[in-house]
Amino acid sequence: MNILADFRTQRPATLADAVSALAAEGAVPLAAGTDLLPNLRRGLGQPAALVDLTGVDGLGAISTLADGSLRIGAAATLEAIAEHALVRANWPALSQAAEVVAGPTHRAAATLGGNLCQDTRCIFYNQSEWWRCGNGYCLKYQGDTCHVIVKNDRCYATYHGDVAPALMVLGARVDIVGPAGRRGIAVEELFREDGAGHLSLERGELVAAVELPPASGWKTAYVKARIRDAVDFPLAGVAVALRREGDRIAGLKVAITGANSAPLLVPTDELVGGCWDAAAAGTLSQRVRRTSNVLKTTVTGVGYRRRALLALAPRTVDALWQGG
Repeated sequence: MNILADFRTQRPATLADAVSALAAEGAVPLAAGTDLLPNLRRGLGQPAALVDLTGVDGLGAISTLADGSLRIGAAATLEAIAEHALVRANWPALSQAAEVVAGPTHRAAATLGGNLCQDTRCIFYNQSEWWRCGNGYCLKYQGDTCHVIVKNDRCYATYHGDVAPALMVLGARVDIVGPAGRRGIAVEELFREDGAGHLSLERGELVAAVELPPASGWKTAYVKARIRDAVDFPLAGVAVALRREGDRIAGLKVAITGANSAPLLVPTDELVGGCWDAAAAGTLSQRVRRTSNVLKTTVTGVGYRRRALLALAPRTVDALWQGG
């Protein structure tokens, strides 16, 4: 049995042609393919066409706007983002997130749009065809049951992207182009808490770029826990943006990944205006616990992933606070 679907490939040169190609039934966007192609080799997906976006003119550009914002094209590589001087100086959480994705050869090819829109993952889904056939197909693909939470009507596969939480705390917006025209949304609005349908993109739409507002006054960081120091997806990832005025928190944003079907912002409003101390750290850990929904979607135990998440959030805020 040939589990790799027969498909055609297209390589548009303009955004308009890319949108037109993606509007066709069964068309799937392709950049570096570091997430998509391994899944297709496992028989996960039956695309009619792969639309290669790497030939779209200007889609990989990184440019500064008149107001000091930064625009990063969806085809910009993670390597280019991690090494970009302005990103490292003004938006360090993003450079840190890009720098810890997989290994160097992967980052040289993988793109911002691909990492942002990567598929959700689960030990019952990311398996070979013979494994899934023998153990029962899951709700995410070909089956009617979620094996993570049986007797549930939604998929609980987990989102493990690194870049998204960093962009969320930086207040970034996504530039989306589609058959109905152009629209801009906050990064967090790109995602839904559904492992089988975690993106809010409509047919024919694609992420064209991400825009980051000026980061004046904010200190930012991204950290993650993983089994190996390279290659692995985050078992738990935390992005933080902190603005400190004297001994009070003037602003605080925290986002998590590797815990839910979407990257999520953690409610922190009650901490703004107070000081950062043990009580504040405890409150933040409670909010992270309530926001996260760590389930058995990886081979690593739920308890470890949850403890890592609860430890990383206050530890990262503390490091930024101590740094002034």
